[in-house]
Amino acid sequence: MQVPQQIQYVITLSCPDKGGLLRAVPRYLYSVGCSIEESQQYKDIDTGFVFIRMRVCAEQTLERLSEGLANVVDGFSFPTEWQIHPVDQKLRVLIMVSKFGHCLNDLLFRASINELPIEIAAVVSNHRDLEELVGSYKIPFHHIPVTKDTKPEAEARLLALIESEDIQLMVLARYMQILSDDLSKRLPGRIINIHHSLLPSFKGARPYHQAHARGVKLIGATAHYVTADLDEGPIIEQDIIRAGHWHTPEQLVTVGREVESRVLGRALKWHSEHRVLLNGRRTVVFA
Repeated sequence: MQVPQQIQYVITLSCPDKGGLLRAVPRYLYSVGCSIEESQQYKDIDTGFVFIRMRVCAEQTLERLSEGLANVVDGFSFPTEWQIHPVDQKLRVLIMVSKFGHCLNDLLFRASINELPIEIAAVVSNHRDLEELVGSYKIPFHHIPVTKDTKPEAEARLLALIESEDIQLMVLARYMQILSDDLSKRLPGRIINIHHSLLPSFKGARPYHQAHARGVKLIGATAHYVTADLDEGPIIEQDIIRAGHWHTPEQLVTVGREVESRVLGRALKWHSEHRVLLNGRRTVVFA
């Protein structure tokens, strides 16, 4: 007798805490033979919304389970966001980069040894400096130069690539161009950016040198979703490293790159494992 194949899924759900939906979903899952192996829940007291992430084991196909969940959710009149993903399905990612390769190099390596549940489908850059590095991983490299006059054309090429490669997430790994409002609005919750947390205090070129001149004591980085408001999207992860009076500007650059790589790697891992749920201008992270 052949044993039915068990498939693991991640289900995420956010909705108002009312009407019985939070009971109806687990009840449906149990009724079709699913085993809930892990469940995390958070209620935002200010908004009354509840956020849930479940990992379940089921014999049903993705299509059948999705159809059943849709029928359950549609039975309630309030707004509900929900998704279901097979655990073993890697996220198709496009990485954008300029000349600084530390974040890109970290992501390429970690993806190659399966530390990140992603498939890097392409790397796009406005420079050719990192083309050889990307090629060493047998990943397509696309050079899309950007100037003030050619920006609309460059973004049109980028959008065409996103569509043709079925890209699910775009990662700005120290991409030093500002995306247009139109592009940001087209991909809500699908673009992650990394920047140094010093940005609000030290804008413009050479921020670590500015920080050194002011004697800062903390070097940090922030990973966030991209919105039309520059560097103000929902924050996914942040971290810091202490800086001392003995650090030179060059040493601050080095430790800054370390924390940037670490923070972006965490954010990408959590997103690709469907642990990040949007909550207005904030996020809920089931890390």
